[in-house]
Amino acid sequence: MISVIIPAYNAASTIGHCLEALSAQTCPPDEVIVVDDGSTDGTAQIAQSFGVRVISQPNAGPAAARNRGAAVAQGDVLLFTDADCVPAPDWVERMVAAFADPDVVGAKGAYLTRQREPVARFVQVEYEDRYDHMRGQPSIDFVDTYSAAYRRDVFVEAGGFDAAFPTASVEDQEFSFRLAARGHCLVFVPQARVVHVHDRTVGEYARRKFWIGYWKARVMRTHPSKLVRDSHTPQVLKLQMGLAGLGALLIVAGLLDGRLALWGLAAWGGLLLSGVPFLVKVWRRDRAVIVVAPLLLFVRAWALGLGFLLGSVRWLGKRP
Repeated sequence: MISVIIPAYNAASTIGHCLEALSAQTCPPDEVIVVDDGSTDGTAQIAQSFGVRVISQPNAGPAAARNRGAAVAQGDVLLFTDADCVPAPDWVERMVAAFADPDVVGAKGAYLTRQREPVARFVQVEYEDRYDHMRGQPSIDFVDTYSAAYRRDVFVEAGGFDAAFPTASVEDQEFSFRLAARGHCLVFVPQARVVHVHDRTVGEYARRKFWIGYWKARVMRTHPSKLVRDSHTPQVLKLQMGLAGLGALLIVAGLLDGRLALWGLAAWGGLLLSGVPFLVKVWRRDRAVIVVAPLLLFVRAWALGLGFLLGSVRWLGKRP
């Protein structure tokens, strides 16, 4: 039996598209559960019109909403997606196929987008770069819930998502890190895709990256080994975050000694130089995006680094 669980908060503009896509699957799920997480719009009513099971709760965040859905789900396999995602017709079929291997307890799919905005297209290439990094790995440790699946017994035994994360951030990463640390096999299924609306503007992109960095600092307190490496994050990104911060410090210090400012500019130049392989990939996959790509490389490094710094300060000295 297959259950699909969708947390939804003020998703009236998108939930219908998601549920319509799920009703047209080549392998229909046995049940679809929408957890209305304290919405103040018509999310619940729209979901009910599709005949799916709707559970309402006070707003507690997507992690708590997913756990609530999993608690009542009947499926042996739990599939998760988001209310702003439109699964491809074969999404359920491809996700479930991964569990033909009895050793597999979790699976991760991929994003698509139909947007034309340059920032959104950059985000898609960024995801594709991560997918390239994951392809061919026999097991991964990084599963995002926009396209995720778990065996129900393992999900329950592991305690589900950490509901202390109040917003959509990195609660899905933390859960997959936890499973991988227990020796469970998680796999990447690149053909299992959902269409998504990515960030449209530089401001939206910067804010999302900042909060990812902020909450990632909390995750690193319980999974410090992931500071070194995980199956999703390019190693060069950590270098770029360091160069962004170092450059800023040196330029500020340049107020006292102008030579330090030059070194700061050199650090920023190194950041851009480190991004050349990615920029080549952008050029090959979507040449129009190359216009905004260098700027967004800086924005990404700055936003993630600043978020991680402030998050680290917040949780400094607190128990994991």
